[in-house]
Amino acid sequence: MRKAIFITGGGSGIGRATAELFAKRGWFVGLADVNEAGLAETARLIGADNAFTVRMDVRDREEWRDALEHFTQASGGRLDLLFNNAGIGSGGPFEAMSQADKDRVLDVNLRGVIYGAEAGLPLLKATPGSALVNTCSAAGLWAGPGMSIYAVTKFGVRALTDSLNEEWAEHGIKVRSIMPSFIDTPLLTQTVSGTNQSFRERVQAQGLEFTPVETVAQAVWDAVYGKKTHVVVGKTARRLAFIMRWAPGMVRLLRKSEEK
Repeated sequence: MRKAIFITGGGSGIGRATAELFAKRGWFVGLADVNEAGLAETARLIGADNAFTVRMDVRDREEWRDALEHFTQASGGRLDLLFNNAGIGSGGPFEAMSQADKDRVLDVNLRGVIYGAEAGLPLLKATPGSALVNTCSAAGLWAGPGMSIYAVTKFGVRALTDSLNEEWAEHGIKVRSIMPSFIDTPLLTQTVSGTNQSFRERVQAQGLEFTPVETVAQAVWDAVYGKKTHVVVGKTARRLAFIMRWAPGMVRLLRKSEEK
């Protein structure tokens, strides 16, 4: 029986690239997203025989339970990997973000991950050698200006990953996160609150690199089969992880020098 992975945010970006990678390696792939057109395109790319699709809002506990129930019916009862990947990139100065924007980021990026862990646990426990992988971010290493709420969610995902990895070891479940730097996905088309600039334009203006989604998908595979709890992906994220470990004060000094 084929191994089975369930991916949120499977309609584009990291989710789609991960679906393609795992399907090529023989896995049955469950795809969840609010973007039905994106889901259909990802399913077409990996082949209908390899895919299960469901429109699902990660902010809804009931939809989580229903989606995983139907997925495991299609997968023969298996859930080898739950990839908690759905997220949004809204940000900007704290005072410029509306209450609705703040709540939406918190609900999708953090509560959605928690709800996935809740719904997935019984099925992961029932599948020997299973894993939960959460999409974190370099923003889970350092919270810069204009990233307050987004970084809150990513620090939260990082903490949840650490805690559950210890708790769920008794069930034989690995819990991992991937921590990429900037990825050129549809998320970057969103406008930074309080500005007329998109996240993509801001990243380009700062001369930072984009990490290919295929590299991030490989990191998901490496997270499942490796020993690291957090897999840091991309040059910017690796540099930031190094600095935050050995010389955290340098981040602020470097930023001040860039502003001069």
